[in-house]
Amino acid sequence: MNQHEVRLRSRQRQDIVDLIPALRAFARTFCRNPNDADDLVQETMLKGIANLDKFTPGTRLKSWLFTIMRNTFYTQIKVRNREAPGEKDCVASLPQNDATQDWSVRGQELLDALSRIPPHYREMFVLVMVLGESYSDAAEICDCAIGTVKSRVNRARQLLLEELGELQ
Repeated sequence: MNQHEVRLRSRQRQDIVDLIPALRAFARTFCRNPNDADDLVQETMLKGIANLDKFTPGTRLKSWLFTIMRNTFYTQIKVRNREAPGEKDCVASLPQNDATQDWSVRGQELLDALSRIPPHYREMFVLVMVLGESYSDAAEICDCAIGTVKSRVNRARQLLLEELGELQ
């Protein structure tokens, strides 16, 4: 490996580290338990760094890592279901601590409502509305059409409004 490639890999590793906050936010859409989310981030970073040679320069590193995270999570679910037949390990069924401050009650209601909508709607909503990904980047991350992303985000909005009792 020449000097230029060494510097490029070092920069890419630093770019991965710089994306930790975004990875944590995306991981929380899959895992309600912060420790599980951190484990998912760590697994994603390990896979990303180990496979940097497969990353295509000129494409978005963030989208590439989000795709790795999403695939890692779904693989973990498949393995967990295979290892513990008959047990339901639903993210939404995990206990949630109550908010301790009055101002955060509405935020907690929103999080609870978000956890009750179907995962494919929640994932799109968080990618686009919370993390600020473009529709095209979200489509690339989730390997679907842009129209699918738009309709799922719109449906997620409607479901959230229904869950929060905001629709007349």
